[in-house]
Amino acid sequence: MQTKNLILIICSILSFFTVFAVNAVMVVVPSIASEFHMSNIVQNWVIIIFLLVVAVLSVPAGQISGKYGLKKVTIISVILFIIISIVTVFVDTSEEFLLCRVILGISLSFINVTSMAMIVSAFEPQERGKALGINITGVYVGLSLSPVLGGILNYQLGWRFVVLFGVPFLFVILALLLTKVDDEWITFKGIPLDFKGSLLYGVGMVLFMYGFTILNEALGVILTVLGIIILIVFCLIELKVDNPVFDVRFFKNRKFMSANFASLCAYLATFAVTTILNYHLQYIKGFDSQFSGIILLVAPLCQVVVAPIAGRLSDRYVPQILAAIGMGLGTVSLVLFSFLDSGTSLEFLVASMVLYGVGFGLFSPPNTNVIMGSVPPKDTSVASAAVATMRTVGQAMSMGILTLVFAFVMGNVPISEEVYPLLISSCQITCIICVVLCVASVFASFVGIKSEGAES
Repeated sequence: MQTKNLILIICSILSFFTVFAVNAVMVVVPSIASEFHMSNIVQNWVIIIFLLVVAVLSVPAGQISGKYGLKKVTIISVILFIIISIVTVFVDTSEEFLLCRVILGISLSFINVTSMAMIVSAFEPQERGKALGINITGVYVGLSLSPVLGGILNYQLGWRFVVLFGVPFLFVILALLLTKVDDEWITFKGIPLDFKGSLLYGVGMVLFMYGFTILNEALGVILTVLGIIILIVFCLIELKVDNPVFDVRFFKNRKFMSANFASLCAYLATFAVTTILNYHLQYIKGFDSQFSGIILLVAPLCQVVVAPIAGRLSDRYVPQILAAIGMGLGTVSLVLFSFLDSGTSLEFLVASMVLYGVGFGLFSPPNTNVIMGSVPPKDTSVASAAVATMRTVGQAMSMGILTLVFAFVMGNVPISEEVYPLLISSCQITCIICVVLCVASVFASFVGIKSEGAES
């Protein structure tokens, strides 16, 4: 087997388990919340805190992995992933569980960056869209199987078996990286790390994203504004640094900027949907985690089918147009989700999920191809970091929007039958907000079509 094909397989499997680590746990959050007596706000933080860490570290991860080697950093990150997964099953409190999620986020922030950067480095530009499409298919297979496997494992064995599910597979990946992959990719050799920029970015992002989730309080407003100010300072400083942790000058390229903004809006609009549907199925409809997981299979299964096709099409046609069509379908699906209530039929829900899955499956590979193809080859790790950052910032803020709506509408309370009407209202309001964000992603996809970007 050619090295590049082995790398594609390894990275696609890693993509599967990075998604599984988020989405399988998302399905079993009600069980975890029940065991550790979490409120509605705290149980959302099981997902948010993980994504926050990934969002904070994705940018410096691009420079660190480019300096020390993509393969080496991946190996270390996989080892950390295995260790913390095992540790998690022994925790006794919600605080310990959340701490483990933080450390897991550190591991996956590097894996997210290195896996995509290795693929881009290993494949020629004319094959890149197809390779990225296959890799993103690994993401969607993870999205497909996560709720089913997570739901079944949780129902039959408990949530700890969900956490441990990926460990044996990761040992195999580790062995392949150590014995079968001889290549190493160092794109920042001899270049000093930008510690000041990394620190400013990290502090600014933490303040902004944490403040955003508590905007209903005065402290939340202060932290959000302070975070924005620090991020602006970060951008101004990075413009003057010779070797910035993230070269914000890339955003002068309209193709790069518009595709990243479209990605940010897309994940802002769509990530909380899985949590909304999971809460609808388990709380409002009263289904167990196993059956809920099977229903949640619908959308990502559609993404699995569509993603590789969209990846190939993006090599032949204008990818921004394909992405815009995809998010247009996603917009319609979110409008339909905004009508979910206790009387909604399962058939209506499934039909809406099909539309959602097809739309997002059509959006992601072409949009990723635009981002990765709009920078010179030496900057692929930075572009990969941008992709990971837009995704995780969007995902975390999407959950932040849901948490913020919960705080305004429900308050900080355990989810019980008495608050189900407020839960329904909260989810409907969130879906309406997400419709607006979907429309913004559609328009952003059209910007920069005629702009020039590096393709080789």
